[in-house]
Amino acid sequence: MGWMTTPDGREGWSDMFLRMGHSVWLIDQPRRGEAGQTSVAGTMTTTPSDQTWYTQFRIGTYLNDEFTYNEGSQFPQGEEVLDQFFRQMTPDTGMDNAAGDQNIDNTVVAQAVAAAIDEIYERTGQDSILVTHSQGGLPGWEVPLYTDHVAAIVAIEPGGAAAVDSDAYSAMVEQNIPVTFYYGDYIGEEFTDVSAAPMWAMMAASADTFTEAYNAAGGNSTVVHLPDEGITGNDHFMFQDLNNDVIADHIEAWIQENVEP
Repeated sequence: MGWMTTPDGREGWSDMFLRMGHSVWLIDQPRRGEAGQTSVAGTMTTTPSDQTWYTQFRIGTYLNDEFTYNEGSQFPQGEEVLDQFFRQMTPDTGMDNAAGDQNIDNTVVAQAVAAAIDEIYERTGQDSILVTHSQGGLPGWEVPLYTDHVAAIVAIEPGGAAAVDSDAYSAMVEQNIPVTFYYGDYIGEEFTDVSAAPMWAMMAASADTFTEAYNAAGGNSTVVHLPDEGITGNDHFMFQDLNNDVIADHIEAWIQENVEP
């Protein structure tokens, strides 16, 4: 849903990239969203996570029972909008769902995504540009282990980069897959009022480490920090922000320059 529309009802990236001429395929990873049915037992928690999402993902602060947006935020504002955003959260199944202790099987997810990419190739004869986000970025690195039809990887604030000594990294190097990372605003120690800023700075640093090694190995990787491009105010959900069209255009420019048609 988050790729198709925004909490305030605007157009999502799926339609934007369709208009740019791409076929767009949305994949629900196993045990999440519409792919929640599973034969693996798990534990669900009733612990509310609204405040965690709001603060950890750099939308704003929560203090004295009040949500306050970060200064200059591009996230759509209003109580009804925020209510719709929180409704996007669905329970994960087949995993330990306690806050901060998710036991996600990245291999299962990677194999499922690879199978979908192979089916897309069978239908269209085209390799896929894999767009990942957040936790989905971790199994995304493993997908090239199970298919050779990944044309590029666009990682939107992934939970980390592939380790340079991993099989996943080696597969990407061998297949010469172009990679780009995108990070929003409010990242770094200078944002003292953004509690999660240091954590995201560490994740972005892993992208820098990956990129340096990947390029040295003959690959093509870039790290885009949107404020450096003059695009400010974005949080972890940049594809739902008010300027999501600007970021989509930026990604499309990278695709045109780096991905073979």
